[in-house]
Amino acid sequence: MNKERRKSLREIQSKLESLGQDLEALKDEEEEYRDNMPENLQESERYQRADEVCDLLQEALENLDNAYQQIEEAVEC
Repeated sequence: MNKERRKSLREIQSKLESLGQDLEALKDEEEEYRDNMPENLQESERYQRADEVCDLLQEALENLDNAYQQIEEAVEC
């Protein structure tokens, strides 16, 4: 891999890192929303949807991290 492509991949990693931070902030907000629901709503559909969103956002974060790591491996080849 040449220097130019490595540089492009590093830029993509930087964007992934920034997106990950934004996504993490949104996940934290959704978790706070879910965790601060009154006890009488914790068995409700609204709570279940919020919980599912938290799980999906966590999975998205893990996927971003995997993409970052795979790019890192490609750069090191």
